[in-house]
Amino acid sequence: VNGAGLAMSTMDLIKLHGAEPANFLDVGGGASVDQVTEAFRIILADENVKAVLVNIFGGIMKCDTIVDALLTAYDKVGFNVPLVVRLEGTNVELAREKLKASGKDVIAATDLTDAAKKVVGALGA
Repeated sequence: VNGAGLAMSTMDLIKLHGAEPANFLDVGGGASVDQVTEAFRIILADENVKAVLVNIFGGIMKCDTIVDALLTAYDKVGFNVPLVVRLEGTNVELAREKLKASGKDVIAATDLTDAAKKVVGALGA
């Protein structure tokens, strides 16, 4: 996520739909590809992580930049758990096109409620 308010809303909706979020990572407005990759490396090293939800409202941090970082991390780290992605904001259409064209096993969500339902569903909760 990017922003404490979005993080709290995301965690609340996951809980509302039947799962218990472990934590959140706030990428803020200026995370680099290397920082995002390292963050995913740390997150996915934890065997208790059962799914990942990327929920971005791109303003300063553009959606296509987040997708570039996400795809780089996906290639370098690999994802061994379901990955749900919800994007909204600056360059969102470009970001969605890049994500779709990547061929990666990513569950796309249309809005925050959809994202929460999909990540909970991916957990089988």
